[in-house]
Amino acid sequence: MTGETTIYKSVCRSCHGGCGTLMHVRDGELLQVRGDPDSPLNFGRLCPIGTATVELVYHPDRLKYPLRRIGPRGSGRWQRISWDEALDEIATKLATIRRESGAEAIALGTGTGRHHIRWVSRFGHALGTPNWTEPGFAQCFHPRVNTCLLTFGDFPVCDFTSEVKPGCILYWGHNPLNSGPDGETRFNVRDSLAHNPKVIVVDPRETELTKRADVWLRVRPGVDDALALAMLNVIVEERLYDAAFVERWTHGFEPLVRQLKEYTPEWAAPITWVPAERIRAAARLFASTRPAMLEWGCAIEHTPKCIQTVRALSMLPVLTGNIDVPGAWVFGMKGIGRFPSLIENLTPEMEAKRLGADRFKMLCGEGADLPAAHIPTLLQAMREGRPYKVRAFLVFGNNTLTTYANSKLVYESLMQLEFMVCADLFMTPTAELADLVLPAAAWPELDQLAGLPTGAANVVLAQQKVVQVGECRPDEEIFVELARRMKLGKCEEPVREVLDSQLRAGGVGMSFAELTRHGFYKMPMKYRKYENGGFKTPTGKIELYSTRFEQMGYEPLPYYVEPPESPLSAPEVAREFPLVLTTGARIPFFFNSEHRQLPHLRKARREPRAEIHPDTAARHGIANGDWMWIETRRGRIRQRACYSAALDPRVVNAEHGWWFPEEPAPEFGVWKSNVNVLTDNGPPYDPQMGTYQLRGLLCRVAPAEAETRGATAV
Repeated sequence: MTGETTIYKSVCRSCHGGCGTLMHVRDGELLQVRGDPDSPLNFGRLCPIGTATVELVYHPDRLKYPLRRIGPRGSGRWQRISWDEALDEIATKLATIRRESGAEAIALGTGTGRHHIRWVSRFGHALGTPNWTEPGFAQCFHPRVNTCLLTFGDFPVCDFTSEVKPGCILYWGHNPLNSGPDGETRFNVRDSLAHNPKVIVVDPRETELTKRADVWLRVRPGVDDALALAMLNVIVEERLYDAAFVERWTHGFEPLVRQLKEYTPEWAAPITWVPAERIRAAARLFASTRPAMLEWGCAIEHTPKCIQTVRALSMLPVLTGNIDVPGAWVFGMKGIGRFPSLIENLTPEMEAKRLGADRFKMLCGEGADLPAAHIPTLLQAMREGRPYKVRAFLVFGNNTLTTYANSKLVYESLMQLEFMVCADLFMTPTAELADLVLPAAAWPELDQLAGLPTGAANVVLAQQKVVQVGECRPDEEIFVELARRMKLGKCEEPVREVLDSQLRAGGVGMSFAELTRHGFYKMPMKYRKYENGGFKTPTGKIELYSTRFEQMGYEPLPYYVEPPESPLSAPEVAREFPLVLTTGARIPFFFNSEHRQLPHLRKARREPRAEIHPDTAARHGIANGDWMWIETRRGRIRQRACYSAALDPRVVNAEHGWWFPEEPAPEFGVWKSNVNVLTDNGPPYDPQMGTYQLRGLLCRVAPAEAETRGATAV
């Protein structure tokens, strides 16, 4: 007899946006997922990715039980095994490597921040290794987090859920209408536009936001720091800053003024390709409209000078007094306590062994909120055994071959591993290289908390398990079970016990079980919190001149550096590769490299597209819709030409994350259109964070034959 349908409140984690959901379940089957009309983050709406959740959960290609490779690495030959066999084998192998080579010979990797990301580092710390990685820790979001913690003592977020709406929004290197990360969902961003704020957009590409903008700054990819410094110059020289706020609540204004003298709009114009008067117009509009917020994205973190770029941009709201006031930048209410990462389990000697710790203090050491290993250094340790050999790599929810820069070098590094484990929803090109593959649970199959916006936790949402597919297990429970089998003495508590401890440490006043019944809790918001005790920095003020940077041996004031591979810094390369390549623009139907298996989403974007100006395409004999080669010094790929008359003729934009699940294993077409075949993970690196160049690279284009997709062989 068929039972009744039960509706459970939860939070969508098919990306890390955080939309509230209502999950309709009958007889243990997920029937549909709808938006929760009560959620303050999406008010009942879901994006295309969220609406495809049932398709994701019950996709016939889901991994449903553990697999052991039975042929050579990358052969695509597998056998089904039990969970006990898989976990015993992993525990035994890790214990052996730890005993023979030390825990640092084991590394862990994960994808961009969903439910399990903090548990990866937690297990690593319990195991005793300092080497865990996530691409975003150096290239997305965490450069902003770490910089702001050192500058402000906290991480500011946009106040989209206030009754006071922003008067001006500066969108910089971010198109949240297509992505909506970290609780700044596509919907609350779109709702803010309904109140007709002034809009400034910094983006090389034409987007829906640029069409709505009062000022569009079509910047050359990779030189956002020059543009930010020029805007600061205008605000200071024209005395558009909030003098009272700057005088009372900032440290180092006068040194900053001296630093900015040379960075005029006239200096910036030939560097940025933005006219000086347009730079002035943007600076004046932002400074004269209250409240104003800076809505920034990961594009600013894709160069080897990202930390000083973040520093410069962060000063725009500071100088204009748009800090912790309604409708501007605000500090969070911290509705959940800090996640127990167990980093205290690492000795100082082991901390010093973290790969990159000797150079990149804001990624790997004292300047990091949660230290992580430097990916290029980790890959070198896998490949060459320098500074020591990394023998094992455990990957949770990351398709490393598509999401790490310089995919060919990544492949060579992974092939040198002694032991590799991959936990994922589907078989991927990366999972095909593993020794063991574990079937991970999708978000409706697990319990977890989401505190959003990330870093602020103004809204706390409960994600709860309502269905079970095959033998799939949550990553969190895999870590707990491994810790128990290895008798680590840490990371062994039940998952819900950890979630309850976080709620007790915050201000929600409910257990996890109670929160699941409500779905979410919105913290009461307080503003101008700095008036009661100042800012959590050494000076008690926002540090325009950073004493912490100076203490670590880094420049305390922002400055400009030309990207290492650009028309200005590498003219000899530009003669052969004359176009500037930008990458990473979000596709509204996918999340990075995910979801290309799902028919309804893939129907909306069947093939990768690369934007190119019609005149540039014509010079190379490329028609709109043709396959075209895009080539850098590291390799070439093929994407469909998509004409954009608004794009600078000197720029090409290529989509990232592409592979083809419908193509034969084990490669799944990963070398054909994957933009990370083109990107660079070599030095020079950002001196603080170790970031490398993913945008502003030099490339060339050529027509490709339509009937055969080209491949970059490994």
